[in-house]
Amino acid sequence: MTRPVIGIIGNSGLMNDEYPVQASGTLNLDAVAEVCGGMPIIVPASPGYVSVQELMEICDGFVFTGGRPNVHPEEYGEVATEAHGAFDRDRDRIALPLIRECVAVGLPILAICRGFQELNVAMGGSLYPEIRDLPGRDNHRMPPDGTLEEKFAMRHVVTMTEGGPFHRVLGSTEVLTNSLHGQGIKEKGDRIVIDGYAPDGTPEAIYVAGAPGFTLGVQWHPEWQAGSDPVSKPLFEAFGAAVHAWSNAKKVQPAKSA
Repeated sequence: MTRPVIGIIGNSGLMNDEYPVQASGTLNLDAVAEVCGGMPIIVPASPGYVSVQELMEICDGFVFTGGRPNVHPEEYGEVATEAHGAFDRDRDRIALPLIRECVAVGLPILAICRGFQELNVAMGGSLYPEIRDLPGRDNHRMPPDGTLEEKFAMRHVVTMTEGGPFHRVLGSTEVLTNSLHGQGIKEKGDRIVIDGYAPDGTPEAIYVAGAPGFTLGVQWHPEWQAGSDPVSKPLFEAFGAAVHAWSNAKKVQPAKSA
């Protein structure tokens, strides 16, 4: 039986510090293949390689991954500063319109870290360039040193809305997560609902109100130990179930008349 195809939005980079690549971490591939039961396809995040229409036809769901470059502030009407960090305009040109199209038709999406920020911006929201510089906020960035286990270690609690979609998926209103991000939501986008917060008030879990499909976004990295973590596993399982439902519905749609 053919598995549903799940597009994993890649990031541009350099292999061996010189060879240009479009890539994704294997943690994302593992989560999609092993927990969601889907076939992972790395999507080159550039309109020079793919179009939104083609991706919508091929894929049954998308994971909008984390990435070091940030969404360019021009996308939410602000001027770039040094605090905004590095950018990837090609990814902006694919990810943002793709999110809007997926939301419109109900094609399932799971947005992670930068993807969480893309979801907010795609719906008209804005971002703070550096959370740790805000009064009363904590440093949410990845520790600069240590092993992967230490960098992805659990850092803080996220409190979810009672009876909200994250509460239903995760089975609790309080979960423990990692934290590896510098930016965060400033103004939430149209129809964006903030469903979970860190102890310092930073938004950590969002969804799109009234969307016909799965549109959950998290500021942490659930791909870490996705097959065993009590928060990550049910999140990817729920996304996988939505993807399978979309794929099955697509298979039974009547053929278009000539």
